[in-house]
Amino acid sequence: MHTTVGIIGGGPAGLLLGCLLRRSGIDCVILESRDRDYVEHRQRAGILEQATVDALRACGAGERLEREGLVHDGIELRFDRRSHRVDFPSLTGGRRVWVYAQTEVVKDLIALHERESTPLRFQAQVTAVEGADTDRPLVRFTHQGRDQVLTCDYVVGCDGFHGVTRTAIPAVSRRDYERIYPYSWLGILADVPPSCDELIYAHSPRGFALHSMRSTTVSRLYLQVPNGTDPAEWPDERIWDELDARFAVDGDWKLERGPITDKSVLPMRSSVTEPMRFGRILLAGDAAHIVPPTGAKGLNLAVADVVVLARAFAQLKETASSDLLDAYSDTCLRRVWRAEHFSYFMTTTLHTDPEQPPFETRLQLAQLDRVAASRHAAAELAENYVGLPIAQIQHEA
Repeated sequence: MHTTVGIIGGGPAGLLLGCLLRRSGIDCVILESRDRDYVEHRQRAGILEQATVDALRACGAGERLEREGLVHDGIELRFDRRSHRVDFPSLTGGRRVWVYAQTEVVKDLIALHERESTPLRFQAQVTAVEGADTDRPLVRFTHQGRDQVLTCDYVVGCDGFHGVTRTAIPAVSRRDYERIYPYSWLGILADVPPSCDELIYAHSPRGFALHSMRSTTVSRLYLQVPNGTDPAEWPDERIWDELDARFAVDGDWKLERGPITDKSVLPMRSSVTEPMRFGRILLAGDAAHIVPPTGAKGLNLAVADVVVLARAFAQLKETASSDLLDAYSDTCLRRVWRAEHFSYFMTTTLHTDPEQPPFETRLQLAQLDRVAASRHAAAELAENYVGLPIAQIQHEA
């Protein structure tokens, strides 16, 4: 079996890339190791940048997003028992973000692939990617109990940090950068309407907290906890009490409580693999970079990667020029490192390191005070949060 582009990974990056390629008349095959039910229900990000929404609309997967997505024009910062709202449109020329769960994005993209009959194989376990430095790399995988081989003109790895594609690039030809943070997030889903209209990011002496939502009836909340925390150590009442304490401000605001339907612990880490291309193998999304979720960049970076990549493949097909494809890694890494820096800033400013002295806590509060008092500082935060236009990054490249 042969295809022009073999896509490993059926998450949002791989699925969106497949849609964009099909619209350019480029054949592809998507191989996903998990079954469809697992892929459609794994909990991930929920904040979509303007450019991500535009990409979903352009490929035909934005209809339900338009109906059910929640448009947000800002975020609320809480610190020192005070509250400050950062207004996005006034600081970014009208750009905003959407709350729409990654699970729903994946469902929409899979439905689109079904309508367009894209070769999408679930439970296809890739075991090896070979021949990166040849003009016909191959993918070995197992599907329905049979060992199979897919030959490709190009292979795109959208299979995450632990997938086979990243390690198919020889160790001597790649550089891996990583930072592990000394805390994790305890995340919950609760069947209760959100207690806020926009996301709340709270800095507290007790640790960080985030109030988000999945819909008008489902809340998504997070607590900073020590690494290695077992969710079973946190009964529901303890979680709600701790959230109440960390979101506390001087005023009448109240945190609404409800049944908790899901608990999980998310470690906090950053990583980047360079380059994002080696021969005929290209990396996208988590296969190339991971950011802590504080800046809401993970899904959006993956979308930016595949939008740039789809344009490069379209240029190659239409003009036989490989200019955009050759520039792919450098183009994307500019955006990646900006997002890594912003995510680092948000994480280290809002979280309390268990070992940090009072001096560092005062520095954090000073930085938050600056965002609240300075339009310039607020605009920088807002611009990074809503995301830079993808075309702007390409132009700079």
